[in-house]
Amino acid sequence: MFDNKELFKKAFLSKLEMSVGKSFEETSPQDQYHVLGNMIREYISTNWIKTNQVYRSTETKQVYYLSIEFLLGRIMGSNILNLGIHDVVEEGLADLGISLEELESNEPDSALGNGGLGRLAACFMDSLASLDLPGHGCGIRYKHGLFEQKVINGVQVEYPELWLQNGQVWEVRKSDLAVEVPFWGRVESYYDENGRLTFKHRDAEPILAVPYDIPVVGYQTETVNTLRLWNAEPANVPYHDDIMRYKRETEMVSEFLYPDDAEDSGKILRLKQQYFLVRASLHAILNSFRNKQKDIRELPNYVSIHINDTHPVLAIPELMRILLDEEMLSWEEAWDITVQTVSYTNHTTLSEALEKWPVRLFQPLLPRIYMIVQEINERFCKELWDMYPDQWQRIEDMAIIAHDQVKMAHLAIVGTHSTNGVAHLHTEILKKREMNNFYQVFPERFNNKTNGITHRRWLMKSNPALSDLITDSIGDKWKVEPPRLKELEQFKQDAAFLEQLEKVKHENKVKLAERIFEQNQIKVNLDSIFDVQVKRLHAYKRQLLNVLHIMYLYNRMKEEPNFRPHPRTFIFGAKASPGYYYAKKIIKLINTVAERVNNDKTTNDYLKVVFLENYRVSLAEEIFPAAEVSEQISTASKEASGTGNMKFMMNGALTIGTMDGANVEIYERVGKDNIFIFGMTSEEVMNYQANGGYHSSEYYMLDRRIHEALNQLVNGFFPNTNGMFDVIYDSLLIENDQYFVLRDFDSYVKTQEMVSNAYKDKKWWNQSSVVNIANSGFFSSDRTISEYANDIWHVKPAKSLIINS
Repeated sequence: MFDNKELFKKAFLSKLEMSVGKSFEETSPQDQYHVLGNMIREYISTNWIKTNQVYRSTETKQVYYLSIEFLLGRIMGSNILNLGIHDVVEEGLADLGISLEELESNEPDSALGNGGLGRLAACFMDSLASLDLPGHGCGIRYKHGLFEQKVINGVQVEYPELWLQNGQVWEVRKSDLAVEVPFWGRVESYYDENGRLTFKHRDAEPILAVPYDIPVVGYQTETVNTLRLWNAEPANVPYHDDIMRYKRETEMVSEFLYPDDAEDSGKILRLKQQYFLVRASLHAILNSFRNKQKDIRELPNYVSIHINDTHPVLAIPELMRILLDEEMLSWEEAWDITVQTVSYTNHTTLSEALEKWPVRLFQPLLPRIYMIVQEINERFCKELWDMYPDQWQRIEDMAIIAHDQVKMAHLAIVGTHSTNGVAHLHTEILKKREMNNFYQVFPERFNNKTNGITHRRWLMKSNPALSDLITDSIGDKWKVEPPRLKELEQFKQDAAFLEQLEKVKHENKVKLAERIFEQNQIKVNLDSIFDVQVKRLHAYKRQLLNVLHIMYLYNRMKEEPNFRPHPRTFIFGAKASPGYYYAKKIIKLINTVAERVNNDKTTNDYLKVVFLENYRVSLAEEIFPAAEVSEQISTASKEASGTGNMKFMMNGALTIGTMDGANVEIYERVGKDNIFIFGMTSEEVMNYQANGGYHSSEYYMLDRRIHEALNQLVNGFFPNTNGMFDVIYDSLLIENDQYFVLRDFDSYVKTQEMVSNAYKDKKWWNQSSVVNIANSGFFSSDRTISEYANDIWHVKPAKSLIINS
């Protein structure tokens, strides 16, 4: 049906009328979207079935990627691109008076993630399929995702994300594969007829995990992998004393991503979500393995289970439970199999982000799992005592259970054969500082896998004009071999190429400017620098530093009539977690500054501030191609990697950033002349944190620019904000500026002046843009996934098996 546009049009019109019972003229864009989506899913189905048959019937090892987040965005455009049917569909629809781009906009973002963690998981799924690697994703089918963000009077307001409101065309419900997940209850122990101590979970409250499978299409290949999302539903329980409460609490498990855990009820719900994911996923994984009729001791030869951050770490005790209680293995055998099978990615150096669960909640909710974790802890502490006799403090610091808390990162390292960081700097910090005690015990387990992004979505799909320019210049092999982008450097001195590159950027700026006007009613200067910071709102990411710089520019323009910087449009996009009070105040400050700056006729020709609400994947696909300056200004040592930095780079933006996360590796590839680096190094930050010596009040007293901007937060400079920004003022002065915003302010301002001066030389700027694009191939998730496959999972491509099946 996709062989040529005439066949496509005929099939589309026929299915449209049969599906919705209307004539073509009567159908709505939503009808047309659903019909096209169903046609594409049908087209995919043959290869999807074939891929699964190969995985079931052959000896190939498979990897299962467990993640609490999968930030997929819109799926249709990605599938059309990867299937190679874009031109047929676009031209066929155009003949019918339908715009493919507008049709795709009817698809809601599958917003099952908060930021980098979930988007990385989605990129990895794309790369696994495109590299023909046998890989499956396992996640949760959140009814409302994270939340839809509205900005009302400058304040973030959260609404439920209604991505399932009109159905999900890509998913297939498989009720026959539902899994019961037990909570609460008690554990009964007894000796069986063979004298073996046996455990049974009694009086549990079960809920049902129902799988919804989504096909993951590889690029120009017949491999179609599966993302399985579990939906929480009431089980067929014979009796419950409060059935409505049970139904409500059950459905809450897959209602929202990251429920507020300030109270015990929220903590219990998060812990429920995590066990729900691993119990259901491991049940399915082990069932699939058992169908191969292999000895359970061979599990690591056929299965690799990867846990994306600490949220799925309960996979370790859950696998132990299966091996001990169902397979009746000894502890030693079960532990060896578990460690060989499971691997772990650490995503943070922030101690507050390393999950810890109170024993008083963990033990009653998951009684059998807690017993196993307790035994793991006892045995590990005994090993530590043998290695470090009398070193009580070291053992206490490394224990999995200590001070009435279960430490998930400790369990992850102890119970897996691999712990990887996500950028070279991040991994070194883990080894030398954050996890040094564990590194001394398990040095062979620690390794680095620098993050990557799928160039198919973030360049080929979101920036087709740039993609076409690249292909016209170096051919199309870069699409399957991203390192070939390096060949673009030969065009660095090519005036015609540079002119085309600038034209592409301008066209993308026009599109984004239209979006800004449509959404914010702000008219931006197309000749201004599009300076962008879009990412999750967190204090360490330092959106505040960006805002203080804008306030400084505004103040200086008001005080010095002759000071007129190069026009700049500052674009922000960020969601703050609903319970993150401080982050919400930053959003309010950004919008308050925007209102002041944008409405001042003496400055608004030179400065515009835009906050684009409800930042999401589909919006990001409009922003990255238009960006010229990429703000990667986290406090050095705090950002594990970042992936937005790679998306900006791949689309030709120049980075202003600290030597943090993957910025370091971008710097190493583009060279110091093609990136703007400022601020303290990670060593300087860690030295301050370890030894003290930083006094933010000194910078406030000695730097007039800082003094003025901070005073404006609290002195009524911004109308109708009485006391609103006190928490920000106090964090910088009374709480001594935890993330060194004031310490890095002067360096940041000077570097921003360098950015403005450099932009005036458009030839140099475009040449530097070429260097950034040319060196972005390294940051393709294809490279990252190949490293995981070769070094950690030991899985091999199954393409020949699928083609020959």
